[in-house]
Amino acid sequence: SDRIIDSGSKVVITMDEGKRAGKTIPLKKTTDEAVLKSNTIESVIVYQHTNCEVEWNDEIDVWWHDIVADESSSHEALIVAAEHPLFILYTSGSTGKPKGQVHSHGGYITYTAFTHRTVFDLREDDIFACVADVGWITGHSYIVYGPLANGATTFMFESTPLYPDAGRYWDMVERHKFTIFYTAPTAIRALAACGDAFVSKYDLSSLRVLGTVGEPINPEAWDWYHQVVGKGQCTIVDTWWQTETGGICISPIACATPVIGGSATLPLPGIEPQLYDADANLLSAEAEGLLCIAKSWPGQTRTIYQDHERYVQTYFSTIPGMYFTGDGCRRDSNGYYWITGRVDDVINVSGHRMGTAEFEAILVENENISEAGVVGFPHDIKGQGVQAFLILNNDVEDKIDLYAALNRLVRTKIGAHAKIDRFCIIPGLPKTRSGKVMRRILRKVAEGEPDKLGDISTLAEPTVVDSILVANCHHM
Repeated sequence: SDRIIDSGSKVVITMDEGKRAGKTIPLKKTTDEAVLKSNTIESVIVYQHTNCEVEWNDEIDVWWHDIVADESSSHEALIVAAEHPLFILYTSGSTGKPKGQVHSHGGYITYTAFTHRTVFDLREDDIFACVADVGWITGHSYIVYGPLANGATTFMFESTPLYPDAGRYWDMVERHKFTIFYTAPTAIRALAACGDAFVSKYDLSSLRVLGTVGEPINPEAWDWYHQVVGKGQCTIVDTWWQTETGGICISPIACATPVIGGSATLPLPGIEPQLYDADANLLSAEAEGLLCIAKSWPGQTRTIYQDHERYVQTYFSTIPGMYFTGDGCRRDSNGYYWITGRVDDVINVSGHRMGTAEFEAILVENENISEAGVVGFPHDIKGQGVQAFLILNNDVEDKIDLYAALNRLVRTKIGAHAKIDRFCIIPGLPKTRSGKVMRRILRKVAEGEPDKLGDISTLAEPTVVDSILVANCHHM
C-alpha cells in the first residue's frame, strides 16, 4: 500500500493466486488490502490463474480476459522522449521509507541492451535464462528489457529452484537447451548443499555461460558452480550492479576477461569506479574503501519519485560529486574489484536489499513491542540473515506465536522475500546519550563476535551490553 500511495497509481494488475513451491499465494487478497488503504485506484485488473474464488468489487475489479478479448494483437507504440519515465521500482532505504527509483526509456533500455549483449557474449541462437524474480531489478533488466531489446530468446518460470526437488533448474536446462544461465549465489549455495547427484543426472551440455547476481559469491560456491554445473567448461560472469545502476557495471565479459572466483573483476566501458576512505580521501592502487562511480552512465536512475532532494542526499552527498553505492570494495594488485558488502544500514538477503529501519518500524506496530533493533548477520545460504532485538511492552507467554505474527506482518508490509530469522528479547537497546542506537554493537552480537564490540564508552547505559550478550535468541 505504501508504494501505491507514493506512486499515486490508478490501476493495479494482479492475479487471483500465484503458485510457489506447491503452495498458492493469495495475490488478489493482498491487493485488496493494499487498495483499501489508498484513494487513487480506479481499476484492479485480475488475471485468472488458478481459477479460485476471490472477493470481488464490481466498482473497480475487472477480469483480464474480459478486457483483452476485443483488443488487437498488434499495437503501435506511443513515441515519448528519451528521458520520459519508463517505470518506478521501489527499494528499501535506511530511513524506513521505500525509495521509488525512476528509470528512463532511452538510457535504461540502451544500457540493459548493451550490457546483456556484451557481458554474456550474446549470439543469435542463444537461449537466455535469468531465473530471478521478475519484480526485482534483475528480472526487469535481464528477463524483460535487455533480452527483448536485443531480440533474444528469454525464459522465465514460476516457483523455486528446490521444487519439486533440487533438480528443477537442471531439468529445465536439459529440456529447453539453455545456453546462458543467470542466477544468485543464494540459489547456488542452496543447491550445492543438496549434493551433486541432482545436477549430474541431467544433460547440461548446452550451457556456455553461467552468471551470478545480487551479492558477492564466495569462492566455494563459485567453484561448485564452475566445476559441477559448468563441468569446468563454462565461463562464469560474477556481475555487480544495483537497482539504481539499471544494469551491470562491474563484471567479466564472457570469453574475454580472465576470471578469479569471488571477484567482480573489471568495470564495463563507461563505468569509472573509485574507492574512498571514510574521510572522503581518494584511494589509489591496491586499496579497500567505499565504492563510488565517478561519472554518469545511461542506465542510472534519474531521481527518487517525488523526492529529488532525497535522491541527491542519498547518493551524491557522502562523497560530493560521486555516486555512492553504499557498498564496500577492495581493489587488488591486478586492478580487479572485490565487493565486500553493504556499509550502510541496509541488509542484503538473497540479493534483496531491505532497510533495517523499515523492519523496525513494522515490528513496533505490534502492540507487544515497544522498541526494536534489526541487523544482518552472515547466513550460509542467503548471504545475510535478519536478526531482531526486541523490547516488550509486557510479558508475552507464547513467544513463538508472537514471532510468527511478527513475520506475517513483515511479509505483508515488505514482501514474501522478507523474513526475520532470529528473534532476541532484550531489556534495552545500546543507545548513545543522544538516543541513537549503536547498531554496530547489535551487529557484532548477531555475528557472534562479542569480543569486537569496540568502544562502548559513549553509551548512555553501558551495562545494557551485558544483558544483550546473555539474552536467549530464537531461530525461526
